[in-house]
This record gives sequence, C-alpha cells and structure tokens, in this order.
Amino acid sequence: MHYTGTIWRPPYEAGSLLLEVTAGCTWHRCKFCTLYDDLPFRFRMTPPETVEADLREAQMMAHDPLGKLAALLQGLPEPGGVRRVFLAGANPFALSFNKLRHIGKLIGQYLPACKTIGCFARVTDVARKTDRELGTLRDLGYTGLSLGVETGYAPSLRFMDKGYGPEDIVEQARRLDGAGIGYYFMYLAGLPGAGGGVRGAAASAAVFNQTHPKIIGSSMLTVFPESRLYQEMQAGNWTEESEVEKLEEVRTLVERLETPVWFATLGASNAVVVQGDLPKDRSALLAKLDAARDPAREQALRQYRKSLPHL
Repeated sequence: MHYTGTIWRPPYEAGSLLLEVTAGCTWHRCKFCTLYDDLPFRFRMTPPETVEADLREAQMMAHDPLGKLAALLQGLPEPGGVRRVFLAGANPFALSFNKLRHIGKLIGQYLPACKTIGCFARVTDVARKTDRELGTLRDLGYTGLSLGVETGYAPSLRFMDKGYGPEDIVEQARRLDGAGIGYYFMYLAGLPGAGGGVRGAAASAAVFNQTHPKIIGSSMLTVFPESRLYQEMQAGNWTEESEVEKLEEVRTLVERLETPVWFATLGASNAVVVQGDLPKDRSALLAKLDAARDPAREQALRQYRKSLPHL
C-alpha cells in the first residue's frame, strides 16, 4: 500500500482500510488549515494503476497467513474481514463521477466483502454531482461521507474562505438524503472569534437542524503560525476566542441541536471529551460541559492548546 505525506482520517474510520486515491486538497484556501502544507503540490490524483496495485496487495493479504498474523499483532482488522474502505485525501469526492465509479468497481472486484466506501468531501464536491450520479455512487457503496462543514455561521464561512454558505450545506445535505448517502459533519469550535462563539453556534444549530447527519464531530480551533488565520490575527482582523468561550460555543451547539445525531468532541484538539446521542443524552453532555467551562480553568486549557504540535 502506498501513502503520501501525513494521512488524516476521522476517529470513527479506525477500522476501515485506507486506500489513497488522492493526496492534498482541491481547495487549500481555508484560513485556519495547515493539514496538507507538508505536500509539495496542492492536489494530485493517484494513478489508476497504483490504486489497482494497492487493491491487489490488500486482496493478497486477505489470503496470506503471514498478512493475517501481521494484522493480528498490530491490532488491525483481519484483512479478509474488510467491510469498509476509506479513501484517503482531503476530498477524494472531488474526483469526477466516472473516476469515482471506476474506483468503486475496482474495490468491488478486489474486495468483494467490502460493503461501504467513505471519504472526506467538501460541500462543493457534492454539488458537482447530479442526483442520478449520486444514486449510482450509493449503489456502488459510497456512504458515510465526512463533510468538513466547520460551521453554519455565514460570517465565519465567508471570513475563513470556505467557498460556500449555510444554504449550500442544507441543499447538498438534502441531495445526499435523497440519494441515500449517509454523511457526517465536522464542526470546528472557535471560528467566529472572540465574542462570537455563542452566536455562531446558535446559527450553526439552526442550519444543522435542517439536515440529517449521523454524526457531528466537534474539534477545537488551534491557530498555528503557518496559517493564513495567524496572519489575520497579527493584522488585527480577527481575535481568538478564549478556551472557555470555545467550550461555551460547544455547549450552545449541544443545547440547540434538535436533529437526532450522535455528537462527540473528536480528536486531540479537544481538552474536554463529551459524547452521546442527542437529544437523549443532552442533559449529561451539558452537565459535563458546564463543569469544564469554569473560568478558573482558562490557563490550564490554554496551556493544553499551546502544547499541541499539530491537529
């Protein structure tokens, strides 16, 4: 299997086979993001012959006793039991329908036990597919797309240069619902900036309540010096929220979400971990967040943020 640079995948894809079909990001303009800065190019598709070679290797491991032993020793799923493939790259769903269809057919050919295919996707990637194309991709197993919506607050989407608005999130989620493609939202607390966290979360909840994500995974913004956002801070155009305000933002989101969803603070960027089903577990999540957002904890929470080498 071949991989390029740092491979990022959501925590809930830990049991999936990672298949690199792209590297880098087609957009690469979000002001806060530095995830793919280690690559010498912006975006690249893996040559089809390389994708097929990786699938042959994965298939061979499924029938190789040594491969099964290696997987066991590493705590990985037994190769022959691969049920889900996660396509690596910032947004492989940006590939054309024909390319995604070809990849889906190859996965079915080499890994017949695979039931579903997931990947990261931008809202704009979904918009470029017709309803018929989305339906065909679902028939090939594409579902459980991880959408980095980040927020539903229009001013933050504009300032952070996300390339779409709240109405686009709702529209493309509706189209995924119609195609039967499940999806997960990734939320990034802290984007509104100082004084705007609660307002941004309330607006985001109003947007998300018009959609049906299976998971909302919340991370916390960490501003790295290499980012465009850091330059905006230095120019006085944006001020970071305190750590307590970020927690208040997450609390507001949890309080306002009405769409049934599994909510979790995912990843190392969160010093406080909460998870549960909404609305059923709302009271428990709010209680934990209330206990955590004590202003006396600001310094310790800030120190944790400063200790993060990367997301």
